[in-house]
Amino acid sequence: MGHSYEDSKKKVLKIIIILGIITIGEVIFALYGKGHLIEGASLPGYVVALVMIIMSIVKAYLIVYEFMHLKYEVPGLVKSILLPTLLLVWAIIAFFWEGSDWKKRRDLISDRNSQTINEDAKQEGYLKLERETYKF
Repeated sequence: MGHSYEDSKKKVLKIIIILGIITIGEVIFALYGKGHLIEGASLPGYVVALVMIIMSIVKAYLIVYEFMHLKYEVPGLVKSILLPTLLLVWAIIAFFWEGSDWKKRRDLISDRNSQTINEDAKQEGYLKLERETYKF
């Protein structure tokens, strides 16, 4: 499976050109998506983020498989590298999800703490909050 020097140079040059085109595409898309290229023509933030993530994943794939020679390794080694990477991505998504849920609950507790108690109801053995009544 030996490659000549000229073949290797052509492959590397091809990958570098593809990476350059993707990078230029990312920059142009980001500028257009934020409305910097054409005044008033912008895209929703989630669309820009999704396209940028996909383009970055494609670039990472090309770099890892070609320049880090993972393309030529045995399948067991490739899986031992990719599986922990996928688990790391899953963990990051799970932490963000949990964090947003924690923020919602923190806001709910803040709202409850800011409610006032009706003094008349307190003397009668009831806690009357603005929205709910509790017997104690």
